[in-house]
Amino acid sequence: MKPATTKELQSTKVRLDKWLWAARFYKTRGLSSEEIDKGRVRLNGQLAKPSKDVKIGDTLELRIGHEVRTVVVKALSGVRASAPVAALLFEETAASLAQRAANAEMRRLAPEPAHSQTMGRPTKRNRRDIDGLKEDAPKDDWNDRWSASLDE
Repeated sequence: MKPATTKELQSTKVRLDKWLWAARFYKTRGLSSEEIDKGRVRLNGQLAKPSKDVKIGDTLELRIGHEVRTVVVKALSGVRASAPVAALLFEETAASLAQRAANAEMRRLAPEPAHSQTMGRPTKRNRRDIDGLKEDAPKDDWNDRWSASLDE
C-alpha cells in the first residue's frame, strides 16, 4: 500500500472556513473565518473554530443576515468551484427550507419600515406645509406675555 499524498489527505480533511468558502456561503476565506469567530456558525450544535475539520455528515448551522440555514455536509472540497458544483457539497434540511420560506413570506407581507418613519429632512412639499402652518398661527408678541409693566 502506497502512502497517501497531500492531495488525497486534503480531500479527507478540510478546514471549516475553507469548506464554507468552497461551498460559496462566503465570498472570501477571511470573511468565513470572521463569521465563525463571531459565533455565527455552529458545527454539530457547538461553536467551532475556523481550523476545525469538517467531515461528511456534519451538521452546520449558519446565520447569514437574518436567515438561519441548517445544512448537512455531503462532500468535502477545499477548492472554490462554480455554483452548481458548490451546491453538491451540502444539502439544506427540510425544516430549514420551510423556515426560510415562512420568513420570506412574512417579510413580503410586512410593510416597508422606511415608509412609516417620519424622521429625516422634510421634502419640498412638507416644507411648504410647515410654512403654511406657521403663517396661520396667531402672532404672539414677546412683550405681550409679561403681565408686569412700569405703567401700571
